[in-house]
Parts: sequence; C-alpha cells; structure tokens
Amino acid sequence: MAKKSETIVRIEYIGARLALGLLRALPRSAAIRVATRFLRNVPKILPKLRKTGLRNLEIAFPQKSVEERESILRGTFENLGRVLGDLSQFPKYTREQLAELIDFELDDEMRALYDLNKSEKRGVLLVTGHLGNWEMLVLGFAALHESISYLARPLDNHKIDEMLNRRRTIFGNTPIDKKNSAMTVVKILREGGLLGILADVNAHPKEGVFVPFFDIPACTTAGAAMIALRADALIFPVFCVWDKDVRRYKLVHGKVLEPTKTGDRKNDVVETTAAYTAEIEKIIRAYPDQWMWIHRRWKTRPPGEEGLY
Repeated sequence: MAKKSETIVRIEYIGARLALGLLRALPRSAAIRVATRFLRNVPKILPKLRKTGLRNLEIAFPQKSVEERESILRGTFENLGRVLGDLSQFPKYTREQLAELIDFELDDEMRALYDLNKSEKRGVLLVTGHLGNWEMLVLGFAALHESISYLARPLDNHKIDEMLNRRRTIFGNTPIDKKNSAMTVVKILREGGLLGILADVNAHPKEGVFVPFFDIPACTTAGAAMIALRADALIFPVFCVWDKDVRRYKLVHGKVLEPTKTGDRKNDVVETTAAYTAEIEKIIRAYPDQWMWIHRRWKTRPPGEEGLY
C-alpha cells in the first residue's frame, strides 16, 4: 500500500480531531446519542458494509431470519456509536466517573487469577476483541486496577494514531507496535505483566492459523498463542460489554486458559488459538449485537476453497 502524503495525513487528522472535539464538547449522553445517530446512517452511505454484515450473520447464524439478522446488524452500528461517543469523552473522565460507568468488580475466578498474577508473577495475556467497548476496557482497567501494555497495529495515519494513543494512555497504559515486538512482549509477561491483544479479526495466511469460528474455518492470528507459549503466560478472554438493563458497562469473560504444551509446536499454536477463539465465540453469541459484524472475518480461506464474500 502506498504511503499517504503528509497533506492527506493532515486533512484526515484535522477531520478526526474536529469530530472528536465536537463530541467532547457535549455531555456524555449527548455525545453518544449524536455518534449513534451518525453511525446508524453509515449503511446507507456505505452499503458494502451492510452487505458484509448481513453475509457474516448469514454464515454465523444460518437459522436466524433475515429480520433477526437485520436487528443484530443495527445493534452493531449502535454499539460503534457508543464506542465513538465514549472515546470522545476520555480526556474528561476521572477514576471516580469510570467507577460509576463500569462495573469492574472482580468475580471469584478473576480474583483468583489476579492473586496468582501477583503472588507468582505469572504473566497474563488479556485476549479481547471488537465486542462491546474495547477502548473502555483498556482505559477502565488502568484507571480502576492497574495499567497494562497492549499490542496494536499502528494506523496508516500516524497523527490520528498518536491522538488515539494519548487517550488510551491517560492512566498509564503502554502501547506496543505489533511489528518486531516479540521479545518485548515476552519479557513483559515473563516478569508477571499484563498484556492486552485484539484477536478476533481475519489474519493473513502468513500470520494466522485456521481454527473453527462459528463452525467455519477462520484464519486467526497465531501471535497470541505463540506469545503465551514462549512466555508461559495464562490466557484470559475478557470484554467490556454494555448492560442495557442497568445502563452501565460490565466485565464479562471466558475461561482462564493454559497454553497447550505437547511438544509439537505447530499443533500447540493451533490448539491454543482454537481454545481462546472458542471462548471469544461464546461471548459473541451471548452479545451478538455488540460485535463488529462489518469486518470480513472469513475473508482468508484454506487453499483451494472458494471465497465466502
């Protein structure tokens, strides 16, 4: 992909900064309302996103009616509006406000994991995805528990990337570029640190392995499994979802996982990836209208298999 000119970078940055600035000037409820109304209209402006979303839902939920899939897809855009609206408010949030917005109470399993992390200095890989508010997960964890490191692929607009990272690191989080970061992240985990990684998107064949996702082989990043194996880290699938009943975010999570260790490295990576992907799927099934269905998750196919889009 050709590198963007500095003029394009600057124009995009000014637009993004202006949009977030206008939303930031509003009260939180109004910012979310405005962002949500805008995102609801995106399928009309970009019909390809609607087409992709409905195709994904057809793949994942063949038993559901078209109306049910349409409803879930509407929820996707509403959720993205909530993410954007809250992101604009990050510079205004205090720890006390975040404690009101997010139920970060640790359940027994999470408390046991946290105690193990502290007592034995065993690293924990926080595996998450584009479900609920992943931005609030990172910010809230730092504000209400402790700061974490997180892996991220830099945006192709470095000014927007820097602007977003300033918001994500308000309470001390550390972004790590995915490129050439293996030694850094393994060291963090071996020293008992916490590392966040998004692991629910389609991967290039050179970077991923095929594992079941909604009963369909999906090329999934092998990086998380490889890191966990090298660092002997625990894997914890965790998300920050919106609870519509109490109008507050809450933590939901899957099982704490040990990386598979049979001595067959290739098989261990596949089995470990399959294990955390299955946990991610369970949570998506519980909150389907809060996942980003507009991403072509099954784009990469096994050799010889026809495309699904």
